[in-house]
Formats: sequence, structure tokens, C-alpha cells
Amino acid sequence: MKILVTGGAGFIGSAVVRYLLSKTEYTVINIDKLTYAGNTESIPNSIHSDRYSFEKIDICDSFEVNRIFNKYQPDLVMHLAAESHVDRSIDDPRDFIQTNIIGTYNLLEASRSYWSSLNADFRSTFRFHHISTDEVYGDLAHPDENSASSQLLFTETTPYAPSSPYSASKAGSDHLVRAWQRTYGLPTLITNCSNNYGPYHFPEKLVPHIILNALSGKALPVYGNGSQIRDWLYVEDHARALVKVATQGLVGETYNIGGYNEKRNIEVVHILCDLLEELVPEKPEGVGAYRDLIVFVKDRPGHDVRYAIDASKITRELGWRPKETFESGMRKTVQWYLDNRVWWERVLNGDYKLDRLGQ
Repeated sequence: MKILVTGGAGFIGSAVVRYLLSKTEYTVINIDKLTYAGNTESIPNSIHSDRYSFEKIDICDSFEVNRIFNKYQPDLVMHLAAESHVDRSIDDPRDFIQTNIIGTYNLLEASRSYWSSLNADFRSTFRFHHISTDEVYGDLAHPDENSASSQLLFTETTPYAPSSPYSASKAGSDHLVRAWQRTYGLPTLITNCSNNYGPYHFPEKLVPHIILNALSGKALPVYGNGSQIRDWLYVEDHARALVKVATQGLVGETYNIGGYNEKRNIEVVHILCDLLEELVPEKPEGVGAYRDLIVFVKDRPGHDVRYAIDASKITRELGWRPKETFESGMRKTVQWYLDNRVWWERVLNGDYKLDRLGQ
């Protein structure tokens, strides 16, 4: 099976590519613009083979997108290419509208044209899988509010209520995908996931940001009082779920993917600090304890207070469950950053200098 992966040099996309290449039945065509967060080193040369192709293209370039379909003739599309950082979307929404909405439109139109040209047998098995986020649902009540609604989880039928330019652009792309399925019959699927963490994560996100700042003896900034709650999903568990949905999911359906690991942001930071105390007891000069580096900073505008996914549908219908607990996945993540200094030092040697925070 030939699978076209968009954004396959990004964090989640590269995890999908690595997983697909570990299975001999898949051939992977990876297209990525290679923005600041894209990194071809996230797909080690050791796993390259004649089943893997990479092309640097922008999904906003419709000519190039159509060329890829004509050249490779994929059996399935897994669309992960997106601008994904909330802070950056607040600073400048333009790239998010362009990539997440216009880019998705280009892919849908190229897929529709290609799909329409296939014979009946191939047309019946083609799939377009759009990977989205739980942030399209807005936020849930916080347990501190002591209300019954604080126990609710996002389900596949939760109404959309995006809070940031990023989540609004992803909500828009989700609606486009559903419209192309209903209007044109294009066989699409959508997944919405909770917060991912794990190896090869770009350092502006909360988990790698805290790890790398702590190792450098820098401040560990936490928005507000750190009470915001996220459901955490190990990225390799997510990659398995995505491939299962793409290859076994029912056309027209949405599947929510979560880790059943709700944690306050400050809890996550404390856990990371404690793991580093155990694994790296020799600290930078002047640092007494890693927790001493925590500083609380002004909260970001429109910060959602809680995300939590009900993943019972994908478990019930497709048999997927996360393999990692929060504790085992976070330990693996910290150890990966300790063992792969070359990867993240090359990232930090570029334009990014640990000066942003995502969570």
C-alpha cells in the first residue's frame, strides 16, 4: 500500500512515517515544506529504503500537490501538514489560515481529481485521512469549578468552539473535509487527538522546553498558575492509532484519540523535574533543585482551561488502546532527550533559542 503523508518531517508526522516504515507492507511518500518545525533527521537514515520517498513541497502550491499525486499515485492520504503552535498563531495568524485551510483545500481538490480518475476497484479503497486536534472543541469545565460539567469529556459529537486562531483554522479544515465527503463523495476520515509528547518534539512545546531549559539551568516558565489541564498522549501510541484509522476506519467517521492522562501543566513540570533529579542529578552550576527553576509568567490570551478526550469509540470499534502510561511515556521521553543530544542541539543551533513556550 502506498501512503502519502503530508507533514511527515514534523513531530507527529515523523512518528507516523517511522511506524509505517517498520511495517513491510507500506510504501511511504513524505511531503513536507520543512518550516522551522520540520526536520528530516526525525526519520533516521537507518530506516530509509526503496519504500520511502521524500519531496520538499508546500501544500499551498496546488501545481506541486497535483504533481505528487500524478507521480506517486497513492492508495491513501494521511494529512498531518499544519501550522500547530497556539502562541505563534496569536502573534501572526496568517500562516495558519494559509497552510491549515488553503493547504487542506488544495489537498482535497487534488485528491478528488485523482480519486475520480481511478477505476472502480481503486476508487472504492482510496482514503483521505485528516488529522486534527481536540482544540477545535474549545475547552471543558475545570474540576476546581466543582460543577457536574467538569467531569465531561470531548466526544466525536462535541460542538466546535475554537478559542485561538490555530484551533479556528483547524476547525475550518475539519469542516472542509466533511464537506468534500458529503458533497463530492470523497472517502474521508477525521481524527482529533489530545496533547502529544515524546521523541523528536520541537523544543517550543511544553515537555521538551522544560527538559532542555532544565538541563541548561534556565528558567522553567509556566503560564498563569499552571492549573490548566491537558490529556497527554504518547506520540508513538498516536501514530499506531492513526494508521489503524487510516487503514481500518469507516469512511465518513470521526475518531477521537486520547491517552486518558489528564494532568495540570504544573504537575507535568513537577514530574519532569523529578525525573531529571533522578536521571541527571549533576545540575548546572548554581542550580539547587530543578523545581527551583520554575517561574510563573503572564497567562496567554484565551488560554483553554481543560482538554480531555473520550477515546472509547476507537477502542470499541477498532481495538486501539494506548500502550504507554503517562509515567512510562514521560520517562521514555526524558531518556530520549538525554540520549539524543545531537538531534536537539542541531535544532537549537538554528533560529530557535528556547525563547517560546507551548502547552
